[in-house]
Amino acid sequence: MARIKIEVIVPQDDYSLIIKFSNGETRRYDMKSNLFGVFEILKDINKFKEAFIDEYGNIAWDRDKNVDSNIYWNNRIDSCRDDVYLDSTLESK
Repeated sequence: MARIKIEVIVPQDDYSLIIKFSNGETRRYDMKSNLFGVFEILKDINKFKEAFIDEYGNIAWDRDKNVDSNIYWNNRIDSCRDDVYLDSTLESK
């Protein structure tokens, strides 16, 4: 079975992400309770809305958009696509 991939992410004002997966599902991933530790920077809603799909297919954020995360690995935080899928709720199919 092929691995499910994230195709589209749409950050919401309530700190959730609407995510379209390659299996046709659209799911909601609520991050409100995860905004601590390395993710605390995402309490800034503008930073939260900078979410993107990284080269590994995970949801990621660069702490500083002006720093190359390929050179400075600790500039990027991410959420594994498998965890996101398992911890999200089905919106529609």
